[in-house]
Amino acid sequence: MEVTVEEIGDLRRKLIITIPSESVKKELEDKYKEIKSQVSIKGFRKGKVPRHILETTYGLQVRGEVGEKLVQDTYFDVLEQERIDAVVHPEVKTTEFNNDGSFTYHAEIDIRPDFALAAYKGLEIEKPDTSATAEEIEKDLLEKQKILAPLRTVTDRPIQEGDIAVIDFQGFDGEIVLPQARRQGYSVEVGSGMIGEEFEQKLVGMQSGEQATHEITFPPDHPHPIFADKTIRFEITVKEIKERILAALDDEFAKDIHEKFQTLDDLKKEIRTQIEEKKEADILGLLSDRIMEKLLASHDFPLPERLVLFELEEIIKEGEKRLKQSGLTLESAGLNRAELEEKQRPLAEKRVRGDFILKKIAAVEGIKIEEQDMEAGFARIAEQYHMSVEEVKRYFSDRDYLLPFMQELLNEKILTFLREASHFTIVPAGENNDTEKQHAGETTKDGAGDSK
Repeated sequence: MEVTVEEIGDLRRKLIITIPSESVKKELEDKYKEIKSQVSIKGFRKGKVPRHILETTYGLQVRGEVGEKLVQDTYFDVLEQERIDAVVHPEVKTTEFNNDGSFTYHAEIDIRPDFALAAYKGLEIEKPDTSATAEEIEKDLLEKQKILAPLRTVTDRPIQEGDIAVIDFQGFDGEIVLPQARRQGYSVEVGSGMIGEEFEQKLVGMQSGEQATHEITFPPDHPHPIFADKTIRFEITVKEIKERILAALDDEFAKDIHEKFQTLDDLKKEIRTQIEEKKEADILGLLSDRIMEKLLASHDFPLPERLVLFELEEIIKEGEKRLKQSGLTLESAGLNRAELEEKQRPLAEKRVRGDFILKKIAAVEGIKIEEQDMEAGFARIAEQYHMSVEEVKRYFSDRDYLLPFMQELLNEKILTFLREASHFTIVPAGENNDTEKQHAGETTKDGAGDSK
């Protein structure tokens, strides 16, 4: 087998591969024998069709199937022989059966970038303070009060903050009725922000049975494209007003929560522990993103273009999926695909570069996915989706699902290693909020920005 490798870009190679005639002849013979035993042609008994008739009738099909098999059978051997570290499947540009009986194909491939790792252990990272504040503990106690509190219908006063308002509403964009902005008998805790602060403030002062029309202006960055940067008119009817009857915060209240609490202080200690544990879990993604930002800032190397394009396509698909769940397409949401690709390309490049960095760290540190990592991952999925572990394993028996899952587990393991190897400076919670929102979940597509 003859192989020529041409450099056509920093990370792009062209392979010209010629397979000798004897190997090609054998594959053609095997394929014609297979077809001969299967086909029936009028005038010939099955299995007795002459070769020249088969070539006339099935020649194009045979050459296509044999050519594809020759590529599949030799491509990975060529990579090993030439010591080429390809990162995506090849683009086969041309295939040709030559006059001397040999077979030649041209393939273009992208190779892995070669780069030196900068410092990745002992990174200085700012970490938000996860201590529970008195206000947070009091807020949790209030939520517990609300949960235990019975509701009483109010008829002698208008809606106040903290009330439960049962309402019907319909939204209009000009004269267009919005099905997505229609609810009947909808219960909202006024002041909770569950359907928007401005909307809920419009309810304050309304009486049971009252109807009103209010306009709500939504910000440009509203997550739902139907509402973003628009003023929507809502027709609202108050069906009922309810108030909670809150119990006193004392030792008896703590005992009502659970028998293990003898005093209110016991309950507060438990709340403090739960808040701090949740805060620690919630910032894992943020810390991972800050680590990744440090690594990305210290590593600059070219990226395989096709890999970036694949990642960009995945990002676009993610966006299209979210829109589809709202009954929209890119076009109906007023989004231009070309502009979206341009806007999202930096994120695709960050993800690809970040993945190369993580994998190189894993190779240096010997970080691999072990059986116990898989079992823990299966158990987590089972708990999250209320499935049995066996059901989860059956789902991931499909290789197309299993490989991305293993990739996710490996990235999590590498990021855990990096967090444990970092130096953290505690800063007051809430600092750099804009930065936190910007980076959450951006750098790695395995969900490193999510709580793990």
